[in-house]
Amino acid sequence: MRTFSLVAAGVMVTAAFAAQPARALDPSLPLAPDASPIDAFRMGAELYSSGDRRSAFNAFEFAASKGHAIAQWKLGKMYADGDGVEEDDYKAFQMFSAIADQHADDNPYTPSARVVADAFVNLANYYKTGIANAGIQPDVGRALGLFTHAATYFGDADAQYNLAKIYLNGDGIEPDPVRAVRWLSLAARKNHVEAQAALGEVLVFGEGVRPLPEKGYMWIAVARENATPKNRDWILALDHRARQVLTDKQIEVGTDLAASWVEKQGS
Repeated sequence: MRTFSLVAAGVMVTAAFAAQPARALDPSLPLAPDASPIDAFRMGAELYSSGDRRSAFNAFEFAASKGHAIAQWKLGKMYADGDGVEEDDYKAFQMFSAIADQHADDNPYTPSARVVADAFVNLANYYKTGIANAGIQPDVGRALGLFTHAATYFGDADAQYNLAKIYLNGDGIEPDPVRAVRWLSLAARKNHVEAQAALGEVLVFGEGVRPLPEKGYMWIAVARENATPKNRDWILALDHRARQVLTDKQIEVGTDLAASWVEKQGS
């Protein structure tokens, strides 16, 4: 598969997972023992929505053992977040590795493509930071490869944003702000709020690239408009900082550009 070499450190994990027989279905679940992975996943989704995380986990585990990509992804997220199960980054890593190894070449336009891409992003972040208690060492090169696959093949905005941050900050590589701006632009146009703000910051302050203050403030204003409680504080702080260095005219032009962009997105 396309990413087999990229996930080399996780191959034993993935192979072991794939080689296991399908999980026995929990007898307390209202599914036949020979239930399809699709039926098991649907049951898991219903149980999860009802708040029964433990039973949902069992149903997802059964579907995942039969190769259901979205079930594998959901298990990975549950392990990563400690959602209905004890938090375990290594087991999350296993799930995301299985997806990357088995679904790297899936059609990027299918309903499951988004979760496959997200699995690549999560796996890349694990390689970027490492998992100290599981012997997974930081490997920026492998993280870069996984982010790149998700960003290019799947066109994933989170992957594009994470790639941009690596190139912008020089995390384990030579900084390349020009390449970072390209990736930020792609993600920003997909309404990735953090990418919009980061792109605006680079263009306003000219961090390694030619400053484009009006366009930069446009992206900051768009990000401010799209901000969520999770990122609003730092985006507002960035907006304040940008206003300290821009002229009133530049702010006015940037604000008008932002309004036009938002209007086009809504039409």
